[in-house]
Amino acid sequence: MDNILKIAIPNKGRLSTKIYELLNAAGLSFESKDERCLQIKAQDGKCQIIFVRTQDIPRFLDAKVADIGFTGLDVVVEEKVDLDVIKRFDFGYCDMVVAVKDSDKYTKTEDLPECINVATSFPNIAKDYFKSKGKTAKIIEVSGAVEITPNLGLSDVVVDITSTGSTLKSNRLKIIDKIMDSSCVIVQRKDLDNEKIEQVKSLLLAIDAVLDAKEKKYLMVHVPKERVDEIKTFLPGLSSPTVTTLWGDDKNVVVHVVVDKDKIYDSINKLKAIGGQGILILTVDQMVR
Repeated sequence: MDNILKIAIPNKGRLSTKIYELLNAAGLSFESKDERCLQIKAQDGKCQIIFVRTQDIPRFLDAKVADIGFTGLDVVVEEKVDLDVIKRFDFGYCDMVVAVKDSDKYTKTEDLPECINVATSFPNIAKDYFKSKGKTAKIIEVSGAVEITPNLGLSDVVVDITSTGSTLKSNRLKIIDKIMDSSCVIVQRKDLDNEKIEQVKSLLLAIDAVLDAKEKKYLMVHVPKERVDEIKTFLPGLSSPTVTTLWGDDKNVVVHVVVDKDKIYDSINKLKAIGGQGILILTVDQMVR
């Protein structure tokens, strides 16, 4: 049985780059790829990345070509493939919205006529949404430039994703409802064997360690021994600071602690105030709790 964990990720764009860098940081150690590379194995041979279109990733899992995939939640919902969402990230965020022309009198979906023309790249989501609202929607599927269709007379309404709404505004459209919010997720096939399930668990642990570490700094400092208890009030660390002795010095100790990135400079000022010296700040690559 093939025990290589096959991971599908987007083949291009900022999301592809971010995921590829995250997997490398998690310890999978992939070599650099060129733009034409469609698959690549980790140096230990235990994992393989498959580069495909974001929209195709659920179908690749459904066809058992890949075991897990990184894609948008909106894509997973649209494709209606029975997969498990095993992790949701705080990047790749967007909203799925309903929009009409600025000049239209409609302010919510319920105001729309009973029969409408809807342009979208998400026909399944749009169809289910308008059905739930009691509207008869003629779905006009387009692969791009959805925002231009109302002012060209092709549609009355658009259903599209947006992160800031600026593209909609620049095309003289206004949002009248939000269908769902989306972000990057990891999805997994439901029929993985126990060995691959354990591989996925290990990968998730490594990814979480990388993401946790990005918000932390490792700090070391020499402080007077009698002031250590004061440090605990503002540098608690994961549980408490680690304190070690200095060779030939019975008045000072070394404190090691993991600090939230946004609190590092405030911590430095407080350490200096109690006699802290030789402060060293290091990047944390991974942090396993």
